[in-house]
Amino acid sequence: MENKGTYAGGRAVYIVDGNRTPFLKAQAKAGPFAAADLAVGAGKALLARQPFAPEQLDEVIIGCIIPSPDEVNIARIIALRLGCGKKVPAWTVQRNCGSGMQALDSAARNIASGQADLILAGGSEAMSHAPVLLPPATVELLGEWLKARSLGARLQILSRLRPAHFQLVFALLKGLSDPVVNLSMGQTAEILAQRFNISREQMDAYALASHRRSAAAQDAGFFSEISPLYGRDGHVYSSDDGVRRDSDLARLAQLKPVFDRSFGRVTAGNSAQVTDGAALLLLASEVAVQRYNLPVRGRIVDCAWAGLDPAQMGLGPVHAMTPILLRQGLSSSSIDFWEINEAFATQVLACQQAWQDRDYCHNELGLGQPWGAIPADKLNVDGGAVAIGHPVGSSGARIVLHLLHVLERNQAERGMASLCIGGGQGGAMLIERGRGGEHDDN
Repeated sequence: MENKGTYAGGRAVYIVDGNRTPFLKAQAKAGPFAAADLAVGAGKALLARQPFAPEQLDEVIIGCIIPSPDEVNIARIIALRLGCGKKVPAWTVQRNCGSGMQALDSAARNIASGQADLILAGGSEAMSHAPVLLPPATVELLGEWLKARSLGARLQILSRLRPAHFQLVFALLKGLSDPVVNLSMGQTAEILAQRFNISREQMDAYALASHRRSAAAQDAGFFSEISPLYGRDGHVYSSDDGVRRDSDLARLAQLKPVFDRSFGRVTAGNSAQVTDGAALLLLASEVAVQRYNLPVRGRIVDCAWAGLDPAQMGLGPVHAMTPILLRQGLSSSSIDFWEINEAFATQVLACQQAWQDRDYCHNELGLGQPWGAIPADKLNVDGGAVAIGHPVGSSGARIVLHLLHVLERNQAERGMASLCIGGGQGGAMLIERGRGGEHDDN
């Protein structure tokens, strides 16, 4: 086991601050902010309250899945727009839903190894800006058109156009599908519902609880990590706008299944929303903490990534959280609060059942006995992506940031954040409040 207080066998990695934008639900058109705009909005508020200049960052690492064509290496664009200057390197990571967490892990490893002392890391995604593409056959014809030297040749090319050439390709739908197993993410959720016999009523009840918890958290001011965004038209976006305060079981029951229209249980109401948003954290070494007199709000203890059958990708969290608990010598009762990203209500419910299933724990996780269920009052206590939304590249950073806030307000010590990842992976990160390591559960 690694030494207490260190990360990956190296130096300790501290969370000194963090910030995010409101998560804005897609409204059938491009939202008011591109992915870089979102990250800059979150980053400006975060850096403005620091005792160091942006140029003193060692690097910027951002997770993003679908940047627009003019946002190539979006992390560099964000860094420059935040005033980090030309000398601060920046790079973008992509691990589907785990990208924001991957950015934190990459930053933490660079700090732990001594390559850096102060890093801005997180994720940003403007899902509503996902591009609409032409079919390959149309692109091929366009290439011929550009090469044609005469009007006759171009007319001949135009004569070959058929209705199929005008069937647009929506990048978002492609991105939410697995080309290896030829299943959408929603279809993989249906597979989990069948495997663990999760009913439509259970899914809808979970979704309703997510909305109610998020609404209560908004009313109580529990989303203090959010800074408002200001649109070009002067409109102020101050809170997550996907939370449905009027939701109830009767309304949820009226929604039709989306991914299996005849026999399915997964609906738009019990799935994560398509959303735009960014979340950023500042990670520091002890050297940076001392140099700039930074507060230590938390410590990243461990991170794990796991692979599994892409057709059952929703179970990724149990495969990623388990090795952390084993590596750290912890029981599930040692974790005070948990965040599991709600890609689908049934996905979180399936993770709960898998951890209680003796055969699954033995055959899939190599455990002698099941871990047991996570207590409902310790999991996603302020709701999750079903209510707030799931901007794919940023959710991994959001759940870590919010988990830290949950630990702080409850004076709790330890939390686990985890999420499933399209393509059959899972990611998990263990954090502790403050400097951590005061208590030893071994």
